[in-house]
Amino acid sequence: MPVALYALALGGFGIGLTEFVIMGLLPEVAADFGVTETVAGYLISGYALSVAIGGILFTAALGRVNRKHALLGLLVLFIAGNMMSALAGSYEAMLAGRIVAALCHGAFFGIGAVVAADLVPENRRAAAISVMFAGLTIANVLGVPLGTFLGQAAGWRSTFWAITAIGVIALAGIALLVKDTPAPIGGNTLAEFRIFRNPQVWLSMLVTILGYGGMFGAFTYIAFTLTEVSGFSSSAVPWLLVLFGVGLFAGNLLGGRAADRNLPRTLIALMAALTVLLAVFALTATSQVATVIALVLMGALGFATVPGLQMRIMNHAADAPTLASGANIAAFNFGNAFGAWAGGLTLAAGFGFVAPLWVGAAITLAGLVAYLSASRLRGGEYADERDERVPVAA
Repeated sequence: MPVALYALALGGFGIGLTEFVIMGLLPEVAADFGVTETVAGYLISGYALSVAIGGILFTAALGRVNRKHALLGLLVLFIAGNMMSALAGSYEAMLAGRIVAALCHGAFFGIGAVVAADLVPENRRAAAISVMFAGLTIANVLGVPLGTFLGQAAGWRSTFWAITAIGVIALAGIALLVKDTPAPIGGNTLAEFRIFRNPQVWLSMLVTILGYGGMFGAFTYIAFTLTEVSGFSSSAVPWLLVLFGVGLFAGNLLGGRAADRNLPRTLIALMAALTVLLAVFALTATSQVATVIALVLMGALGFATVPGLQMRIMNHAADAPTLASGANIAAFNFGNAFGAWAGGLTLAAGFGFVAPLWVGAAITLAGLVAYLSASRLRGGEYADERDERVPVAA
């Protein structure tokens, strides 16, 4: 793989840290600013909402800009947002820093996916995208535990200074290693929105929301499942989540390679397997051995869908792949929010701590049905997802 992919992956690693490390630092942040845990939680939900908004608006705004320059500009925004968080003298300033950093998230992965795909031959595009997203998975496996440890040992601000430094290194790496890409010729930004006339673009986003949201419906409340149902101690949870992260990392890379060989069959197989796994997990959650196995496989199967889901929407919007890619990043985040909301409803209704697993299975199954329906609308062709083209030039 081209070395430039690893510069993109480092940027993804820093962004993944920014998104997730706050979860382990909320008690320190809440105590420092004198706010409740619920108010501190807005640092997470506010970030997610900003990702969804920025993923579409920033990607559209940068659609006519040299892609390398766009990535560099987004990383400057990322660095600025994390510096604001590190220097924040109030909760409001901290929230503002989180929002600024989040605005670059969706556009970076959206534009970065297109750049990554262009660095390799067509038959390796999904694998290239998976390498870029590997930075996000590594952030979960190693970065979040290490970032939490650093924040607890040296103060939570030290973690955001470390993330800022990572952003600077990624900025230098992309500046030196990613090839210069001239701005697209012809057309205009508003014309690119014509891709949304294609039903397959909307169906791709729906499949992403459901196919990925199902995993998060189960994962959001997994700590309660592990301690209250499986019987693990709370001190074991971080190590179990590292195993989940290992599954994410492996699934991302293997899923990219499989999608390059046959995208439709890969997505069908992965969503079907994830549906079955979540149901089996719900039935065997009282067994610690079965839980550990299911946790690793849940991460692997859930994130293995990401390269394929990203490739599908890019294939169906070939004349505006950057906008489509950014829109799908927003769809991933809507899926996260939807899955967490649906799982939370079952807990509020008193169905117990395995209920989110059943919800996740149901949502993933709905994603599989949506994918099969979308393919049937194209004439029942499951063998090739690469022939759809939507002209968007003005």
